[in-house]
Amino acid sequence: MTDALDTRYLLDHLSTAVILLDDRQHVLWMNPAAEDLLSVSLARVTHTPLSTVTGQDGPLPDRLQQALLNQHPYTQREASFELPNGETRIMDYTVTPLSNTRVLLEMESRDRWVRILREEELLSRQERIKLLSRGMAHEIKNPLGGIRGAAQLLARELTPAQQEYTQVIIEEVDRLRDLVDRMLGPNRPLQHRPLNVHAVLERVAALLHNDSTPGFSEVRIIKDYDPSLPPILGDESQLIQAVLNVARNAMQALAENAIAQPCLTLRSRARRQFILNDRHRLVCEITVEDNGPGIPESLRESLFYPMMSGRVEGTGLGLSIAQSIMHQHQGLIECDSQPGLTQFRLLIPLDMKREHDASSSSFAPTINKEHAHE
Repeated sequence: MTDALDTRYLLDHLSTAVILLDDRQHVLWMNPAAEDLLSVSLARVTHTPLSTVTGQDGPLPDRLQQALLNQHPYTQREASFELPNGETRIMDYTVTPLSNTRVLLEMESRDRWVRILREEELLSRQERIKLLSRGMAHEIKNPLGGIRGAAQLLARELTPAQQEYTQVIIEEVDRLRDLVDRMLGPNRPLQHRPLNVHAVLERVAALLHNDSTPGFSEVRIIKDYDPSLPPILGDESQLIQAVLNVARNAMQALAENAIAQPCLTLRSRARRQFILNDRHRLVCEITVEDNGPGIPESLRESLFYPMMSGRVEGTGLGLSIAQSIMHQHQGLIECDSQPGLTQFRLLIPLDMKREHDASSSSFAPTINKEHAHE
């Protein structure tokens, strides 16, 4: 009896989810880690089929049956589970038969590690883009300077009518130089100061509201703020630019695709114990969400590359610049997209040590949700 109690005590304190099933794949018992992982309580799911708990219509039931028949354990890595509450989880699981009528299912979430790998790849990709852009800028701007100087010298030897052609050369060289500068992103050191992130979002909302681009006035802007967020350290003008670049892309997608009841949401949330290269106790998450057509699969891998755009008249620099700005704030931008729901999440670590220095921030919204305009 003591051994059984000791075993139960140990299982209750494991971080790995453990579920005991009978030969009909009904739940007999699970430890607290399993309750947390599957968002259920043991009292509610005892003697119910496992499929009602995991929402699994894939190979798991067959694996459980084979393990019982063959009396041999089975392990599956990074299986996707659609839980009844709508969440998708990536898990490793091991099926171990205990007898002809009992089987033990161990499950461990891989979501955190998948996210870490994805974020490391995003950061690594951004660093590669930055190095590539700097190299390209150097190779492009040097000859542009020579071309511009030669055109100016040539203009002195030409008649006024002929100088019109050299002026075209000079203007096009200047345009290309400005394009390269934009591709490199901000060319001045960031001015990190305490600021309220909602002041940034309010400024972006105002700019979008007053934007005369056709179709923008039809988009409803929803603000969903977390007023408990502490101030962050950052460059306000650059953060406005980053959020605005992302939000304008979303607005253009809504305006150009004639979406019924187009809607853009600006949301702020706090994320705790979050990993952005290093673990941060608190991270500010700004979400720009739209109900547009979604991002084509062919563009998702190159979404933050400079000069990549899904629009004919687009320069393909907006998202690249936004990601560069976030990188300078030790953050990054994530994207999830499907038809009807696209989310860009801008993640910025909060410096909790200097939080009290920013307590005088002047903007403190008291309304959690409001519609800016219809």
